Amino acid sequence: MKKLFIWLFIGLSLFPLSVHAEEVTDTTLAANSKSAILIENTTGKVLFEKNADERVAIASLTKMMSQIIILEQIEAGKLTWDEMVKVSANAAGYGGTQIYLQPGEEMSVEDLFKGVSMASANDAVVALAERVAGSEAEFVKMMMSKANELGLKDTNFVNPTGLDEENHYSTARDLALIAQELLTHEKILEFSSLYEDYLREDTPNKFWLVNTNKLVRTYPGADGLKTGFTDAAMYCMAVTAKRDGMRLTAIVLGEEVSKTRNAETTALLDYGFNTYQVDIIKTKDTVVDEMKIERGNIDKVDVVVGEEISILRKKTEQAKQYQEKIVLSPVKLPIKKGSVVGKLELFDQEQLVGSYDLIVNQDVEKKNFLSIFWDNVKDIVIGQLVF
Repeated sequence: MKKLFIWLFIGLSLFPLSVHAEEVTDTTLAANSKSAILIENTTGKVLFEKNADERVAIASLTKMMSQIIILEQIEAGKLTWDEMVKVSANAAGYGGTQIYLQPGEEMSVEDLFKGVSMASANDAVVALAERVAGSEAEFVKMMMSKANELGLKDTNFVNPTGLDEENHYSTARDLALIAQELLTHEKILEFSSLYEDYLREDTPNKFWLVNTNKLVRTYPGADGLKTGFTDAAMYCMAVTAKRDGMRLTAIVLGEEVSKTRNAETTALLDYGFNTYQVDIIKTKDTVVDEMKIERGNIDKVDVVVGEEISILRKKTEQAKQYQEKIVLSPVKLPIKKGSVVGKLELFDQEQLVGSYDLIVNQDVEKKNFLSIFWDNVKDIVIGQLVF
């Protein structure tokens, strides 16, 4: 019996780490933050949250919404990357983090956006806001309109920078939704993933940019997204990273020390990547059906998956086999490429798991009167011959 006890003791002492790992609880994550959240981007599922609906100051994480507005303007053709923006005295006079713009200086939209993304420059974002909307106040109206569109219930913007002002706030949950929306504009990652670059490179005023988000250099898979600090907000961070086809976004708010902010964000991401994985059911643009077209310029059109369909599961769970049901809707011509024409419904046994948009992958025009007339003539002739 004594020998059995000794061997049992030795056996337990060999595996302390695995036993300890099983005992880790969510309360150990983001312990020093005011609030925090971790989401998987494709599904939007929340993997961890702490005081996620508490309204707090958010510093430069505000600029994620500013970036959404600017990118939308570029995608709509109302702004171009190479356009030169003349800097106002108002923009140049902004304090806090800046790229030291001078009144009357001209800088390209691309370089200004780089300054916002990498250096979190207040002067750069105000210069872009004034170019887009004519004034900061009008730009803030655009930000709030987008917030309403996204269904954000606990967010209010007073400025495009995130500098402390009364009634300027958001929550970890709302910021996760903002980050998720920002990441639909894939161009953002070309800027947010850069660790260092230069502005005014061929001038005597060459300016070295170093990304305020150090995790893009130190954390595997990290490629964005935004950092912030003010006296009211303290140290904040929104970091996104992608590994093995899964993208996570971690947000921590109200950290007292930047080093702790970085460490707790890293721990959140580690928890997500170590615990979860995604099973890709259908990749974007996969053809799942075809739709017959009457009186169109083509007889049929492919129906494809609008966005990647993936299922999130814990790594300890077995992958499931899902059943698919395609439901197409009646359409009226003309149809534009990308138009939603139905749903792909995913089932686990009889339980609906999700419903996903199906789109057409090309334009379909309505035949003109003359084409329809000749088609009718052909039908008559062929009918007579068959008769």
